[in-house]
Amino acid sequence: MASKAAAAAVDFTRIYSSLGLGKETVAALQAFRKRHMDAQRIQSQLAAQSTTVDLEHYRSVLKNKAVVDEAEKLLREFKPVTYDVSSHIKAIETFETKAVAKAQETAEKIDVELKDLQATLANIEEARPFEELTAEDVGNAHPRIREAVETMMKKGKWTVPGYREKFGDLSLM
Repeated sequence: MASKAAAAAVDFTRIYSSLGLGKETVAALQAFRKRHMDAQRIQSQLAAQSTTVDLEHYRSVLKNKAVVDEAEKLLREFKPVTYDVSSHIKAIETFETKAVAKAQETAEKIDVELKDLQATLANIEEARPFEELTAEDVGNAHPRIREAVETMMKKGKWTVPGYREKFGDLSLM
């Protein structure tokens, strides 16, 4: 009973979003939850049904008492068949193993991304303010910018392409 209450209290949509699960993992979990709820519903319906057979009622209604006697004999001799569910259990364990492996893989990806984000945050916190940067610092950080400026100077180009279109002409003459 406690597990039913705990399962009812779980907010699965929050779990799906907060763990960053993949689409196929979320779909598999939702399909599993749906099958589980359907099985529980069917089991509760069947458990609520009466399992006794009133043979005396049939004896009083039917003229052929031999049919009722035969039915009673069959009911007494009935032994439920036991099924080997090990193949189903093995399939469930395989699914569980895959789900755990996928969850661990997702956790590793999240850990790597988290480390990258922490390194980026530390880099941002340690960086100099923009006002203190010089053209030399920018050129050292991105050598392609320096090469582009040197090429433009060699060709005699002193304006940046697209600058006037974007910012307008600020010359007074």
